[in-house]
Amino acid sequence: MALVSSSGFSHVRLTVTDIARSKEFYDRVFGWPVAVDSSGSVDEPGVREDPAAFYGGVVYQTPQGTLFGLRPVGSTRFDADHTGLDHLSFAVATRADLESAAAALGEAGIEHGEVTDLADAGIAILSFQDPDDINVELTAPLG
Repeated sequence: MALVSSSGFSHVRLTVTDIARSKEFYDRVFGWPVAVDSSGSVDEPGVREDPAAFYGGVVYQTPQGTLFGLRPVGSTRFDADHTGLDHLSFAVATRADLESAAAALGEAGIEHGEVTDLADAGIAILSFQDPDDINVELTAPLG
């Protein structure tokens, strides 16, 4: 028996080196509505340490109802080979949506991998990197 009964993720927040650059990237890629945006005050004294000011970050409302946030922290870029986050994956409805996303990312000048079927997992994926080199993946069910 599990120790905690959870229905899933409530929110995820990534730490980023440049909030304006990352906000522009995620705005352009996903276009989700912004729930909270304190990025305009990021350089004011104390904001980066203030949870009430969302640390000078931004929080998006995803269509799924979960929240996705960005928090500015410093100059160290992401490294998936250290303990912590390996990658982040967002769902799309179909494999055709992955193909469309690949075309749109390419037209926008965002480098990306190929759409890859992972038959054993029952999914197809498309990967690309955000401005801090965090691997972002789009995932669709096969079939």
